Amino acid sequence: MKFLGNSLHIANSGKLIARSDKTPSPGAIVFDSNKNKIGKVGYVFGPTKKPYISIRLFKSANRKSIQKNCGEKLFVSKAKSKKPRKRRMKARHKK
Repeated sequence: MKFLGNSLHIANSGKLIARSDKTPSPGAIVFDSNKNKIGKVGYVFGPTKKPYISIRLFKSANRKSIQKNCGEKLFVSKAKSKKPRKRRMKARHKK
């Protein structure tokens, strides 16, 4: 796990906003300082040197404790890249 940044606040949309020094890959899993999964990276926006990150929280994440602990350190794991599927070729029947 790599250090992502610090949490700032929960937006009206229900997403957690964080500030980071690096740009994480979208879809990466985000953990709190206790190594509990709290969500996935959604959007990355703002300046390129210190971007803001919008994190879609999981339903199992405790929003009240996250909001109470603003400024908490967040960590990110590597996102699993989806392999492209091979398309099946249709069999052509000769007449």
